[in-house]
Parts: sequence; C-alpha cells; structure tokens
Amino acid sequence: MIEEGKALFLQIAENVEDSILDGSLADDARAPSTNELAAFYRINPATAAKGVNVLVERGILVKRRGIGMFVAPGARAQLIAERRGAFADRYIDPLLAEASALGLDADDLAQLLRERAAAHRTEGNRP
Repeated sequence: MIEEGKALFLQIAENVEDSILDGSLADDARAPSTNELAAFYRINPATAAKGVNVLVERGILVKRRGIGMFVAPGARAQLIAERRGAFADRYIDPLLAEASALGLDADDLAQLLRERAAAHRTEGNRP
C-alpha cells in the first residue's frame, strides 16, 4: 500500500482522492479522521494530518468544527478535471509529439487506440 520514494502524506491524500473517485466517499460524506488514517496506515498522526490538510487546501475536503472532515460538494468533479489535465500532460502531450514526428494524424492515432483496445479486450484485460 505504501510506495517507496513518495512522501507518505501525499500517498494518504491520493488514497482519499481515490476513495472519492471510486464513489466510496461521496459528496458531503464524512472522511476518515487523521487518527483513523494514522491507525489504518500505522503512521504518525501528524503525517496523516498533513495529507488531509493538502486536500483541505485544495477544497476537496472541508472541516466542520467539532464534527470532522467531509467531502466537499463537487469534489469528485474537481478531481476528475485535475486528473484529466494531469493525464493529458503526462501521456497525451508526449504521444502527440511522437505521433507528429512519425507523421501520424488524429485519425491514425484513433485507429491505433481502437486496435490496442480490441487486443486488450481479447486478452481479458481492460483498456
């Protein structure tokens, strides 16, 4: 569960984000407390708090005084938009640069994607 080379507090934040994205934490749902996260991951509560605070600063979680942390309204849509942009930066932009170098246009790329997706489905993998 814990990755080497990546800050623990960032991993905690990403795990909470993943729970929001997969629907296990819906808008306005109570998020795990820093103590619950610390106990679950067997880490220092201050580290868990740092991960939660990253999400609060980004508006993904909101603090309700005396009650706890909750998923902010619209958090899932915000995360999808952020991750979609990061996906484009990390994968699509380099793909387009390489495609251009090879003389491939958008139709060529679409065909390659369809072929690869079909191959993955036949192998029993999900695209």
